[in-house]
Amino acid sequence: MRENPAWQYDELKQIGTDYEDVSEIRAYDRRMAKIRDVRKELQEIIDLLDLAPDSTILEIGTGTGEFPIAAIERCSRVIAADVSLPMLEYAHEKARKRLEEMGRVGDFERIEYVRGGFLTYEHQGEPLDAIVSQLALHHLSDFWKQVALIRIAGMLKSGGKLFIRDVVYSFDAADYESFFDGYLSRMAEISGEGAPQDILTHIRDEHSTMGWIMEGMIERAGFEIARADYRAGFIATFLCIKRR
Repeated sequence: MRENPAWQYDELKQIGTDYEDVSEIRAYDRRMAKIRDVRKELQEIIDLLDLAPDSTILEIGTGTGEFPIAAIERCSRVIAADVSLPMLEYAHEKARKRLEEMGRVGDFERIEYVRGGFLTYEHQGEPLDAIVSQLALHHLSDFWKQVALIRIAGMLKSGGKLFIRDVVYSFDAADYESFFDGYLSRMAEISGEGAPQDILTHIRDEHSTMGWIMEGMIERAGFEIARADYRAGFIATFLCIKRR
């Protein structure tokens, strides 16, 4: 992970969930299992990327590490990057235990865990076949998102694929109060624990972007958007192809 110039956004800065606290990481992992169909989401990504057996793929912001476990069965190498060392250690141990239980120790040995983020990960070796980002890009403001997308394009081979899943707003901004109240009520019902604090923190303190702005930034970074899917006014997925 490269050192930041003094003027660069600090990716290590924590907002909301403390990703240096293992107990909070475990709690976050449990919450995501309640409010998301993680297995279905992973299958969607892997199917869209259509990975070849010799592919190398990078996930930036690997979090609790579900994607590398699912993806390594379909490709040659997965690089799992995150700015949080405790998160990387948690993801590493989860993968080791689960793949050993499944009799897939060889798969585990083909996952590489690296400290780094959108602005600090330094890729070594041949250009990548695909890059994945899930629920991480919103930590950056729009300017730094644009920088991140340009850096991502620089790591991919020509025709390489980028998959993004993130909190991207597609509702009418004029209706923001009723939208957020309704969305938080639905999430409280799903989780059974009241309005999730991480979602409250996200809306208040983090940097979600309107969909039309996100699409413009992706295209300016050198990608064609093969698919854009907006869900519930709050979540979006993008399958992007680096222009040849």
